[in-house]
Amino acid sequence: MPAEIILHHYDTSPFSEKVRLMFGIKGLAWRSVVQPVIMPKPDLIPLTGGYRRIPVMQIGADIYCDSQVILAEIERRHPKPKVVTGVDWAVNLWADRLWFQATVAVVFAEMGDRVPKEFIADREKLSGRPFDVNAMKAAAPFMRAQWRAYAGWIEDGLTGDFLGGKTPSLADVAAWMNVWWLSASAPKIADELLAGLPRAQAWRDRLRAIGHGDRVEMTPAEALQAATTTAPSDDGECAPGDPSGLKKGDAIVVQADDYGRDPVEGVLIHLGNDRVTLARECGELDVVHVHFPRAGYVLAKR
Repeated sequence: MPAEIILHHYDTSPFSEKVRLMFGIKGLAWRSVVQPVIMPKPDLIPLTGGYRRIPVMQIGADIYCDSQVILAEIERRHPKPKVVTGVDWAVNLWADRLWFQATVAVVFAEMGDRVPKEFIADREKLSGRPFDVNAMKAAAPFMRAQWRAYAGWIEDGLTGDFLGGKTPSLADVAAWMNVWWLSASAPKIADELLAGLPRAQAWRDRLRAIGHGDRVEMTPAEALQAATTTAPSDDGECAPGDPSGLKKGDAIVVQADDYGRDPVEGVLIHLGNDRVTLARECGELDVVHVHFPRAGYVLAKR
């Protein structure tokens, strides 16, 4: 029996929403493990080896860190309906970074005064920068204009029901995150910024109606148990001539290049254009394989 798809997330996480929408498009059943919004995360860190960002997908003893590699793995395991087309991954990186930063500023300019001090302290540690609500308020007019410009690209790109045409593509999933989060956090602002963009408004309604597939709750303890009762996937391979110079069996460290740079150490077992996989021994969990994207991550020998 195939191992279940387990998503470690929380309901207000915008990056998790991308994965939940992907489940809905694919019509998948999945188990939901709700993790804390802020540290500590004692039931997540043993699986990842130190990576603390959300979401994390688990399939048995295979742990997928970052929504980029999560979406790629879902597409690989469940290729129908096809979601990834053309230059979708480039669109995904733009939506994750440029558009998301605009959304962050617009959202917290509206609700930053109501954010708990514990959340602010946690996000300052995560980003390595001050969580300056006043600076976000000052930047909000500019960032709203940027957000509107990005939404205008969606309006212009909608020649059919979706950016992918008749059916949703990864570009839809990537862009949806920002529209969903702003619509949930500051609905009045979202409506103002989408005003006069009728195709984008209808697109928002169509994506919202897709849902999240078949979600069933699971406890963190059950997820940890699942990692002990299933062997990780095959070792994979390391492409020769990789610019990193790394080879299979090297002891390496992987970390994000933007924020949440917590290093994860392990033995290199797979290295390709799109992902890197480490084998980690983690006590009672025995061996797990932890997968990261290549784009947006740096890796080096220990």
